[in-house]
Formats: sequence, C-alpha cells, structure tokens
Amino acid sequence: MTSVDFDEVSVEDLSRHFGRRRAVSRMTFRTARGTILGLLGPNGAGKSTLLAMLATLLRPSSGTIRYGTLGTTAGAALRARIGVLGHDLFLYPELTARENLAFFAGLYGIADTNAKARAALERAGLGGRGEDPVSGFSRGMRQRVALERALIHDPRLALLDEPFTGLDDASTGALVNRLKTLRDSGAIVILATHDLDLAEGLLDHALFLREGRIVESMTAPDSLRSTYRSVISR
Repeated sequence: MTSVDFDEVSVEDLSRHFGRRRAVSRMTFRTARGTILGLLGPNGAGKSTLLAMLATLLRPSSGTIRYGTLGTTAGAALRARIGVLGHDLFLYPELTARENLAFFAGLYGIADTNAKARAALERAGLGGRGEDPVSGFSRGMRQRVALERALIHDPRLALLDEPFTGLDDASTGALVNRLKTLRDSGAIVILATHDLDLAEGLLDHALFLREGRIVESMTAPDSLRSTYRSVISR
C-alpha cells in the first residue's frame, strides 16, 4: 500500500441528507496538524454524521472533504492515516487487552505487534492488565483500550466521538494528557463532546453545531458554557 500524508483537513459546503432530513447542511471549515478541534452541540446536531463522513465511512450528499491534496477516493491508503473512536468500541471481549491491540496493529501491517500493544497499554495506564480479558474490564477501562486501538497505527487524523464517556477523574485526566501529546506530535484531532468544562481547557478551535449547521466558531475558545447557551438557544 502506498503511504500518504497530509497537513490539513478542509471541508467545503458539505451536506448529508437522509431522505428529507438534513443531518449535515453546507458545513465549511478547515483544521491543520497540531490542532484539537471540538464539535459542540446537542444530540441531533450532526456531530456523529460529520465524523462518519470525515472517516470516509459515509458518503456526502454534496460538498467536498480534502485531506491535504487528497480526496475521499484515495481509499485504503487514506484510511490507513485515520483513527476512529466511536460509540462502538470494536473490542473482542474474549481476547486480552494485549491481544486486542496486537490484532489491530497487525491489520495495519505493524511489524512487532506485541511490543506496540504493550507500549499502548502503558500509555493507557493499563500495563498491568494486558493479559486480562477485556470482558472483565469496566466501561472506563474498555474506553481507554479502545482509544489506543484507534491510535495504534499513529494516524495523522484522529476522530473521536464522546471519548470521555464512562471515565473516572483519573482516567479523564490521563486522556486529556494523551490528546495533548497527540496534538503535540503533529496529529489532527477532531472530537465531539458534551463535556464543556473539559473541552474549555483542551480545544484549540471549536465549532458549535445546531440542526446540522455550524452556527458559531471560535479560536482558542474560553467561556464555552456561556457561548454554548447563547448560540444553541438562538
């Protein structure tokens, strides 16, 4: 497979319709490497649909997505540079945490899958639980393993849908630090979250979505809660 790379993701006049319902309507924005972009909005605002299109899992009804100079037709080579964490964690409960991560590392052609898996578990704070079946893990622990599953191949673009779900305070702090390290390494991080308090200290840019549209955007956002109340209630 030919290796590809890109420095930015740009969205132009992007829409996705399901019958007569407009899940995403004419969105335009751009984000670059070394940036965490937050998608903020109520349920049904279009966040998950937008992430699915960015992941090339859902075809737009109209508009374009560009990954540097690449379009969505770049196929498998492009998908190899994208990591996705959604509501489904895509872990095999009968396998150990190490086996899960080694399996996904193998899918990306990583040479020493077990070493890669063990390093990922250390980053997740689960180095001592690598040989335990995932079926015995708490939701928060499974979430941490699933995040490392999404990042096992060092993607340029990380797409995360509600990554803080089920995490306790310690795990949340570890995830925030992980995302900052990911940003500092040059990744493009796009995440959807309802946790405005966490987002305020984490995001470089924020898009506020309502009914499938971008109603406000902010750089270096602060006072997210008051801004959210203002723009979402318009």
